[in-house]
Order: sequence, then C-alpha cells, then structure tokens
Amino acid sequence: MLSILRSLVQEVNSARDLHEALSIIVSRVQKAMGTEVCSVYLLDPASNRYILMATEGLYLKAVGKVSLGHSEGLVGLVGSREEPINLEDAPSHPRYRYFPETGEERFRSFLGVPIIHHRRVLGVLVVQQRESSRCFDEGEEAFLVTVSAQLAGVIAHSEATGAISGLSLTGEEARDVSFNGVPGSPGVAIGHGVVVYPAADLDVVPDKPAEDIELELELFRSAVQAVCEDIEGVAKRLTSRLRPEELALFDVYLRMLSDEALPGEVNNRIREGVWAQGALKQVVQNYVRHFEMMDDHYLQERAVDIRDLGRRLLSYLQEGEQKDLNYPERTVLVSEELTPSMLGEVPRGQLVGLVSVKGSSNSHVAILARAMGVPTVMGLVDIPVNQLDGKELIVDGFEGQIFASPSADLRTFFQTICDEEDELDRGLEALRDKPCVTTDGHRVPLLVNTGLMTDVVRSLSHGAEGIGLYRTEVPFMIKDRFPSEQEQRQYYREQLEAFAPNPVTMRTLDIGGDKSLTYFPIEEENPFLGWRGIRVTLDHPEIFLVQVRAMLKASEGLNNLQVMLPMISNISEVEESLHLIYRVYHEVREEGYDIHMPKVGVMIEIPAAVYQIRELADRVDFLSVGSNDLTQYLLAVDRNNPRVAQLYHSYHPAVLQALVRIAQDAHAVGKPVGICGELAGDPGGALLLMAMGYDSLSMNAASLPKVKSVIRSVSREWAVKLLKDVLLLDSPHVIKSCVELALRNAGFGRYLRPVKSTSAALAEQVAS
Repeated sequence: MLSILRSLVQEVNSARDLHEALSIIVSRVQKAMGTEVCSVYLLDPASNRYILMATEGLYLKAVGKVSLGHSEGLVGLVGSREEPINLEDAPSHPRYRYFPETGEERFRSFLGVPIIHHRRVLGVLVVQQRESSRCFDEGEEAFLVTVSAQLAGVIAHSEATGAISGLSLTGEEARDVSFNGVPGSPGVAIGHGVVVYPAADLDVVPDKPAEDIELELELFRSAVQAVCEDIEGVAKRLTSRLRPEELALFDVYLRMLSDEALPGEVNNRIREGVWAQGALKQVVQNYVRHFEMMDDHYLQERAVDIRDLGRRLLSYLQEGEQKDLNYPERTVLVSEELTPSMLGEVPRGQLVGLVSVKGSSNSHVAILARAMGVPTVMGLVDIPVNQLDGKELIVDGFEGQIFASPSADLRTFFQTICDEEDELDRGLEALRDKPCVTTDGHRVPLLVNTGLMTDVVRSLSHGAEGIGLYRTEVPFMIKDRFPSEQEQRQYYREQLEAFAPNPVTMRTLDIGGDKSLTYFPIEEENPFLGWRGIRVTLDHPEIFLVQVRAMLKASEGLNNLQVMLPMISNISEVEESLHLIYRVYHEVREEGYDIHMPKVGVMIEIPAAVYQIRELADRVDFLSVGSNDLTQYLLAVDRNNPRVAQLYHSYHPAVLQALVRIAQDAHAVGKPVGICGELAGDPGGALLLMAMGYDSLSMNAASLPKVKSVIRSVSREWAVKLLKDVLLLDSPHVIKSCVELALRNAGFGRYLRPVKSTSAALAEQVAS
C-alpha cells in the first residue's frame, strides 16, 4: 500500500489542474481498493454545498451537477462529523440521500472519509460496493484516511490555482480569492503581481570532480566579481530612496563575498578537486543548514541572504541570465523567496507591495520594506506563485493577507484603508517630539527594538526615547568568525551615539541551541529547551567578557549603556554574570577609560523567572519582559509553526496574569520593569501594560506613533478599569474583542485593522 500511495501522490502532484488531479485520485483509489465506485465531493466555499467533482463507477453525467447541502446526506454527515463513516447497508441509514442521476442505487456498502487541510473541510472521499455483505475492513478504512490526509494539501493548492485563474468549483467566475500569511511590513497596497524567479537552482547541481582546477578557480573569481558589480549597481539605484544607514545592508552582501568569507571556503573546496558549481553548492547549503536551525527568526532569515548570493553566483557560472521583466506602474513583487537585491530591480516609484512564500517579519526584505514603507506579506505557504503573475493583487500588510482578482467592492474597501492610513500618518507626525503622557499625567517612555542602523534611523524619525532591546547578534552574523573587541565596539558605539543621552539597552549574545552560528554549530534534539542565551556565554566566558568589554568601552563619554541578560532561569546565572561584568568594569577603568558602571537587568522570558521576580530584582537594576518568548513558553506554542500558530495569543488569560504578577512583584521591591515584544506595539496591549504598571514599552518603530497617540488620549484610570474588566474573562479572543471594542468606543477605531472577514465588513458597509 505504501508504494501505491507514493505513486498516487506523485501522479497527483504532476496533474495540470484540479479536475485532472481528482480524476487520477478516483481512478487509482478504485483500482487499489478493488471497489466498484470511488468519488470525490468538494465543498464549494461560495455556496457551502458539496459538489460531485469526480467519480469512477457512478454516471459521469452527474459530475458537476449533483450537489448536497453542508449537512445533507451521508456525504454531509461525514463532513460535519469530520470522521469516517463505514456502512454495510447505506440506503437503510436515516441520512441516506438518493440521486437517481448518479446510478448509485445499485451500491449498498459505503465508506466516506473527510478531506481536511489546516482544520478546513475541503470535501469527502467516498468508496462504494454493490454487495451489501461487504463491509470495508479497518485496513481499507485506514488506507482511505491516509490517502485523504496525504492529498488534502495538493487539493487545496489545486483549488487555489483554479480560483486565482478566475474559476470556482462550479465553473463560475471567482473573485476576491484570499490567502493568509504573516505581516512583514504594515500598510495596504493595490497593484499587479510580477513573479520573480531565482536566478539558478543550487539543489540540482550535480557533484563531480574538477577537470581543470585553475580554470574552475578563474570561473568562480569572475562570477564573484560580476555579482559584486550587480549588488553595487542595485545599491546605487536605491541611493535616492534609502538612507546611507539602510544602504549598509548591501555592504553585508559585499562582506559575504569578500575573500575571507564565502568565496574563501568555495576556493578551498575547488582546490580539493570539486568543480566550481559543486563547491558553491556544498558551501552554500552548509551555511543555509546552520542558519535555518536557529531559533531567533531575525537571525534565521540570514539563510535567505546566503541562498540568494549562491543563486546569483551559480547564474554567472552557468552563464544564465534573468529574463527581462516588465514592471507595471504599481508593481507587487512576488517570489518564492524575496531578497533585498530583487527590490532594486524595480524602477523607482513603481514598487507598491511585496509577497513572499518564505520568510518572516525578521528577514532583510521585511526590514528594508519597513524602511521604504512598502506593505509586505510573508510566509504564504499554500499560495501557487506561478498563477499570480499579471494578476491584480491587494496586499494587506496589517493582517498578513493577500487577495487576487479583487471585485470592485473589495478594491474600494481597501482603497479607503489606504487613504485613511495616508491621512493618519500625516496626522501622527506632529506627535514625534511630544511626550507620551496620559490625560491624568502618567508618563510612559516609549522605546524601540533594533538590530540594524536601519531600525535606528526609522526609530528616531518616530520619536523613540531610547532602545529597549538591541540585538547584539548582528555583528556576529555578518562574520565567518567571532568579531573582535574593536569590531564589536564600533557597532555598539553607533547605537549608543544615535540615541545619547537616552538609554540604550543591549542584550548580551543570545545564541545556542537552534540559534547556532555557522562557525559555532550546535545540534540538539530539543533546541527550545537546550543550550542557549546566558547558558552558552557563561559556559564560554571568553565570549561574554570580550562582548561586555566592547560595550563598556563604546559607552565612554556617553554613559547611556544598559546591559541585559537573556534567558535567565535561576539566581546563580545572574550572580555569575554580575561577577564577570564587575570584573570587566574594573579592568576597563584600570586601562584608563572614564566610564560609569552601566545598569544591569535581566530578561523575563522563561516561566520559572516569573516566580522569582523578587529574588532577581534584588540583584539587578531593572527587569524587562520578553513577551514573545514568554508567551511561547507559557503556551508551548511556536508562533511560526503554521500548524499551531493559531494557539499563540498575546491576550491569553495566563499570559496577562503572568504579566500582572511580574509588574507587581518588581514594584514591591522598588525596581522598574519594562517590556519588549509585539504586545507593547499593539495599541490595546500597550494600554493594558500601562495599566499593569510597566515603566516603559519597547516596540517596532512603526508601531510607536499609534501607541503614543492612544496613550496621550486616555487617562490611566480608564486603562486600569479596562484591565480589571478583561482579567475577569477566560478567552483570549473575547479579551481581544473587548479591548478593541473599548478602543473603538473611545474613538480609536481608525487604529484597528478589520478583524472580521472582509466579506462581513463589506456586507456591513453595503447595509449602512
């Protein structure tokens, strides 16, 4: 059965369209199970009815014509119960529904299993037999369930392909086809899709020896030079659109192409006797494998950059050329995996949106998109990319959703959002230099999370009062070795100078487990509970001491440095870290540097730390909650895993209760506590955190103006009452709805993106 299943999946995957895929399924399953009938009924989203889409054994004239209501007949019963139904005598069942046009009155035995993809019932797969004495056995039932589970994704993809092409299951015109991903850059864009394909495919490069090593070395040198010239050209074209600090991202690419980095390793492989293309493949795949193992998604996305460079180098080695693309006036760039260099190919003023199958909000593309103000959606895993070329698209960077072939009503709906956002941004510019103070005088400093100078520039333009979290991993990621003390010092000085005299909180190196560096690989069975954060740097004090020394020297004359320790789970880690920090402080002072002892704090992101707040606070100067990791650990949910992402919720009662406890315990011993994470950047979440007593909120720069506007327009007393109300609720979805309703009633509906389905919102719009 396993070989049959494998062959079936391969055949279906190669089908040209949905109808051919379904025909293959019913034909092969009928033959494999030795049944007289195999049929597929798909649930049409538009009519909410099951339609007979393919059959082997029933009358073919019934295909496309026979349909059942959502809970009608045995097919509807299978779908509504979401489990198999196995009957020896189907006509005697009270839910049996007879359709004379199918000719199924001859068949008495019935086995139906649901076809489910990501919790959505797509349809029902049915087999039938003439003999009433035959009952499909457990093995046959298990086989059909396995077939259904294996093919659900293929059917969903085929459905989407047909829908984007403009046809529904019934053959009628399909409009407003939507796909869900993750937000990469906020905003709404309306334009036409331009699909960009990678320059070359490293995965298919064969392994073979080099016939002439010197020739292969020369070919590779020429390819590196050509790619460097391409990147410099792209950077030059973007010069007028980006700040110098943002253009520095392309310097990262060029550093990767220096002799000491990727090309050096490829040359070594070539000298070992591997031809240039094979050597490039081996080195790039090794880099990518290490990057993709990492837990920190900001760092994980560096694999995209390495892969992009590999493809471009391979393209020149193969003497391949990208086809000339025509970019419409309003271009939405679409790719399996967008890279920064692809953005520079679009003529100035024509790029309005970005769509990427792979990636997250931490990729270089997402960072650049936010800097350029281009709405972006990432992680659209089920989308048939090839079908989007030339299609009109709506990119909703707020909700992480795209729409293909939109109707006039949908286009008007989102154009209104675009106009409102433009007007809102202009209105919020006036708040940049104003303090974040409630109407009853409560002051809440708003800080930002940064990783690159790109983030710093945008943060300053939005009125940030300091850095609540600087990810020091960045200098470690752009090297093929640990950066020296002097190199780290230069990076840290840039951040400290940009915000002086306001505080800059630098998190010590947070690697380990599944966040290993390419030159410091770590492989573990359970990386989320493994060797990471402070555990790694305390085990390697030579890394920790150099980093702290670089931080302290970088702060000379500025004295706005704060040091933060990640992934703290017990008191001994804090005490050992403090011992090393004090040691470095005295050593640096003895070297003649005039520095102040920085404030030292810990990150609260492990549940164990929630119950040791008082003990931790007694030993440090401040606390900062890493709400994203804390939420994931409390709920045991990886929010980047599409199978469980819906379970991740910042408004979960357990999360809110933990946050309340942290703030209360910290203040009980007189220590300030801040928070850095997505909840702080949500206007409703920011109000709850302020009501809990958090002393500072750190967020993405793009979120800062709206959060400031909301806080300046309400009293803390109002926020405290809202907090008391939601703490009585037991559902994260109800809590979120309650908070948003309060914001709408207070006049902040314009800051909230539609949380209901677009069709429902449109219905309300029409009704009004």
